[in-house]
Amino acid sequence: MSKSLPPSVARLIDAFAQLPGIGPKSASRLAYHLLRAPVEHSLMLADALRDLKARTKLCSRCFNITESDPCEICADERRDQGLICVVEDPLDVSAVERVRSFNGVFHVLHGVISPMNGIGPDDLKINELIARIGKQASTDTPVREVILATNPTLEGENTAAFIQRKLANSSKVSVSRLARGLPVGGDLEYADEVTLSRALEGRQRL
Repeated sequence: MSKSLPPSVARLIDAFAQLPGIGPKSASRLAYHLLRAPVEHSLMLADALRDLKARTKLCSRCFNITESDPCEICADERRDQGLICVVEDPLDVSAVERVRSFNGVFHVLHGVISPMNGIGPDDLKINELIARIGKQASTDTPVREVILATNPTLEGENTAAFIQRKLANSSKVSVSRLARGLPVGGDLEYADEVTLSRALEGRQRL
């Protein structure tokens, strides 16, 4: 960073540059925007960041980000606890919820199997999914179906196939995959409501 910048500004630009999708120029623009903006804007951002780290945690059932445990979706008695949609990231939960046609619950893996990046099955919440299904088997709401909604990428497909094999060996639940209404190589997070709704409706049994 240029020595012409005050250290506090340089640190903020460096911090913004660590965010995904933010390059050096965008980081600089964000920093200078905050410098010009009323001080209340900066304080509001600082408060939001502090609350983010202090208040959020992972739901002990589905591992979605929440401020309460269990999360609102898992605790909702109107949701179908026997239908679990498995997604890669918390943002994918929001994407499916926008469709308003899915009344089940979720399980967030927090990534995909990616040997190139040193991420194996044990680094994800796959074992927790198997344990969750086993635990529910002896309740009034056993898991009937697991929808594998990982993204249609190579890593997403490999992760879905791995989970399918694990469930085939350890349970009798039905396993389905989102229909190919989603573009290959696309992310669930950016799918529009119509495409995602059709993918859910046309999911295929594996």
